[in-house]
Amino acid sequence: MKVVLVGPRGAGKSTVGRLLADRLGLPFVDTDALVEARAGRPIPAIFAEGGETAFRALERQVCAALAGADGVIAAGGGAVLDPGNVEALRRRARTVLLEGPPEELVRRCDGSDRPALTAFSPLDEVRAVLAARADAYRAAADHCVWTGCRTPEQVAALLVTALGARLPDELRAELAALNPSPAEAAAVDGAIAAGARLCAVAGHPIGHSRSPPLFARLVERYGLPYAYARVDAADPATLVALAARLDLRGLSVTLPLKESIVAHCDILSPDAVAIGAVNTVVRCGGRLHGSNTDWLGVRAPLVHLAGQGCRAVVLGAGGVAAAAVYALRDLGMAVTVLARDEARAAVLAARFGAASGPLAAFDPMATDIVVHATPVGMAPDTRALLDESQLRPGMTVFDLVYTPALTPLLERALQAGATVIPGTALFAHQAAAQFEAFFGIRVPIPVVEEAVA
Repeated sequence: MKVVLVGPRGAGKSTVGRLLADRLGLPFVDTDALVEARAGRPIPAIFAEGGETAFRALERQVCAALAGADGVIAAGGGAVLDPGNVEALRRRARTVLLEGPPEELVRRCDGSDRPALTAFSPLDEVRAVLAARADAYRAAADHCVWTGCRTPEQVAALLVTALGARLPDELRAELAALNPSPAEAAAVDGAIAAGARLCAVAGHPIGHSRSPPLFARLVERYGLPYAYARVDAADPATLVALAARLDLRGLSVTLPLKESIVAHCDILSPDAVAIGAVNTVVRCGGRLHGSNTDWLGVRAPLVHLAGQGCRAVVLGAGGVAAAAVYALRDLGMAVTVLARDEARAAVLAARFGAASGPLAAFDPMATDIVVHATPVGMAPDTRALLDESQLRPGMTVFDLVYTPALTPLLERALQAGATVIPGTALFAHQAAAQFEAFFGIRVPIPVVEEAVA
């Protein structure tokens, strides 16, 4: 068994770690102690001679050596900033984030000889470090525990209970009933019975999603004790309540929930606020952290066109369309939003300083990039919003629908001599970002593409 404790200085990783190791009958390992042993000198001397760069290099070596280890491991406060460290520490492990109020963290570190990381006062430094590392800490953790109001003994006892918890049979049955794939539901149930924690993709309908097989392959590749379920749900409040009952770690959110789930999140990332839609939810310490990775999936395949004065048209005015407009504006492109609901298109366009109009206003000669952001083209609606006469050579057509990979719109674009980008490109990039939000591991895009194929 392998348990990794992460968090800032003063959170109690070493003290709680030793207590937990005793209770579980496991060895205790401190990565900072291993760094000092490898260097043959204390951490202050490492910083004095080679700075933080030298320390982090030694830390990477130590973390890599712990990939196959058993025991309770107290990781250095900044170890999780390196996705490679997280990948090694998380392999076959359950990870725990220990948190506490900044004032208490400063008090616990009083008298420490560890070098300062900033020129700030101790309290301001703790606050700055917590703000800078919040996403990395959250992504690296399976469990989040507040230590400010608990003794180390209480924290260790709580963790023993949490690490041994199993989902009750009635909740497993409820989860299985929400999955339209009986074979997939059975596989997830088997993993839960063996102690796996849960992530899920949720929406309605949900049978078309390719996320479950992708994430199943990735968690196996990286040795993560997780199962990834498919949940048919159309109501955000019901989904949030279900996530709490099932102790879901992460949620991939799809139609029709991307916009309605926003109101149920406790904390929103800046991109989610700007776009007004969430496709990624991470549960940590009972709080729901919402973000949007769709815009990254739109941006990445088009980044080579930035700065070329491209004129882009987004077809649609929903949550995915908002992510597309956000991405295109981030690339410095002029954007026009066209939709059947002209009023909705105008509202979306106004948020980002874009133009708008009805679908009938599409002008191929004034368009360099088309981003299709509606469900049209996905069964059962297998139409295309543009015909071949509206497409031309030199145009780039990006269809965000990824099932099927070659949509009717892309078929017409190919026939017209346009450059096409399938929705699988969006899917791969947003899924990689989502996986990192869930687990802190940065998956290379070719690995994602291979797992999707």
